Amino acid sequence: QAQLVESGGGSVQAGASLRLSCAASARTSSGMGWFRQAPGKEREFVAGIDWSGGQRDYADSVKGRFTISRDNAKNTMYLQMASLKTEDTARYYCAARRDGYYSGSPDSTSYHYWGQGTQVTVSS
Repeated sequence: QAQLVESGGGSVQAGASLRLSCAASARTSSGMGWFRQAPGKEREFVAGIDWSGGQRDYADSVKGRFTISRDNAKNTMYLQMASLKTEDTARYYCAARRDGYYSGSPDSTSYHYWGQGTQVTVSS
């Protein structure tokens, strides 16, 4: 079972950039994704990526500002966030599938492994 550990969160001003990392304890040849959850709101899909990095999907709210990537040699996935807005404030979670597939679905039930999350706070 893969263990996922997120890092890179923090408190920044609007317009700033941050890069989140998700380190997996073992090689995961499956789709991975980022989700976020703000206080009082449901967890929502942010971005997803297949094993090769050839397919990447984004929520409309982050398209053009966030970039998902992965380095399979390091068992690590990244989320480069630019032009951050106050509405991006949330706890960000890394997720991975266990079956070698990537569906591109924004449904959190498509993922089997989850990290503990890292907090991102954007102030105006």
